Amino acid sequence: MTSHLKRWLTAIIAVPLLLAIIFYGSDAVFSATIIIVILAGVSEYHQIVFGPGHLWEKAETLFIGFLIPLAVYLGDMRLLLALLSFSVLLVFFTYLLRIHEEKFDILPVGKLILGFMYVPLMMSYFILIRRFDQGALWIIFLLVLAFSGDVAAYYVGRNFGKRKLLPLVSPNKTVEGTVGLFIGSVAGCVIFQQIFFPSLPVVHTVALGFFGSVIGQLGDLCESAMKRASGVKDSGVILPGHGGILDRLDCLIFIAPFVYYYYVFIIK
Repeated sequence: MTSHLKRWLTAIIAVPLLLAIIFYGSDAVFSATIIIVILAGVSEYHQIVFGPGHLWEKAETLFIGFLIPLAVYLGDMRLLLALLSFSVLLVFFTYLLRIHEEKFDILPVGKLILGFMYVPLMMSYFILIRRFDQGALWIIFLLVLAFSGDVAAYYVGRNFGKRKLLPLVSPNKTVEGTVGLFIGSVAGCVIFQQIFFPSLPVVHTVALGFFGSVIGQLGDLCESAMKRASGVKDSGVILPGHGGILDRLDCLIFIAPFVYYYYVFIIK
């Protein structure tokens, strides 16, 4: 079975389940789903930046990575800020306790802090977005923004791509594919808005589609840079034809906070 066919079969199986959770799952069920996805993403992050070993660091990031979306679910932003602040203190403190040689490397501290800021904090915005008025539609809008651009970039890049975008980071990405991504995201968002989300003004739809696709592309490139620096091809194998969880979430990790704050500061 080709990788391309596996991609579509995975989508056919996963999409109905995802839609059921988004539209019919309770806040607790949806949040629990996000927490599971976050923990899977953190586990893949571990394999990229730490590799084998480093069991303490991995356990620490998973523990904090569980508490962050839980604090967001509980709806107390003071609790979330306190958790983030004391998590940084905890990471440094436990690191000091593990220094047993004259020469030591501070880099694991940065990897740990990035680990719980990158996936758990950024992905927790999905929990907040679903609590918007028409929150389920906002979640679908966000997914349409990401994946319509992704599909357009794949086919445009495959058929017309000639100029490399950032070959040292992602050798397969092309300028033409990136242009296709921007156009595909805007088109997908406008079509979705016209059919399912008419209460969202077109001007905001286009702005979200364009700027969201730019930010999502940056998220994709940042994850590629991490994998490239670590000599890893895919973040995992959990999704046939797609690679790992992070390979699918890379753009969403960056898009979700953008959509949240665009709504809070511009639309609301």
